[in-house]
Amino acid sequence: MKIDSKSKKINKAWLNDHVNDPYVRLAQKEGYRSRAAYKLKEIDEELRLIKPGQVVVDLGASPGAWSQYLRRKFAPKLAGTGGAAVGELNGTIIALDLLEFEPVEGVHFIQGDFREETVLHQLEAALDGKPVDVVVSDMAPNLSGIEITDAARIEHLIELAIDFSQHHLKPEGALVAKVFHGSGYNQLVELFRKSFKKVKAVKPKASRFRSAETFLVGMGLK
Repeated sequence: MKIDSKSKKINKAWLNDHVNDPYVRLAQKEGYRSRAAYKLKEIDEELRLIKPGQVVVDLGASPGAWSQYLRRKFAPKLAGTGGAAVGELNGTIIALDLLEFEPVEGVHFIQGDFREETVLHQLEAALDGKPVDVVVSDMAPNLSGIEITDAARIEHLIELAIDFSQHHLKPEGALVAKVFHGSGYNQLVELFRKSFKKVKAVKPKASRFRSAETFLVGMGLK
């Protein structure tokens, strides 16, 4: 396959940005699998969503940075310590992704497509009737580059995450979902507003400046 010079320049620029990214370096230093951990960390620190003892569902979990962050938040803070990557865990984390997922201690992982009924049933079985405090979703479809098609795919995943939240969240629970600015964004905000009492859009500093991604947070079911 022939790669044109423009593609080479873009790849080289991305690689240069990635290598010099302070969040990439911090993730390597602190043992996170990706810089994405700091996106959830910023959202959590602003809105105080994640607390020990909760039940949290992590959708689109691979490679596992969000589950790692949750796991550390649930490590008991004894004698001034806390945030351990292994050991005792005060809370329940269920992660789901279509891709493989290197185990995170204490995290129950389900591999499968969230759009499939059988996979949803597996997730519900893992919850075993327990209501959920927070759903976090970093799910994103394979983008085709065709704006209308991509907007429809993103909206479908968001609709599924909201539907799951409506059936399984505690009344005061929260949903954090990745979305993209562009075609269909306003419809997604409206979907959140129909389902949640309070809706906030957050663009974490850890999100790359050029990225169209942002996160919608819905709090308290209507």
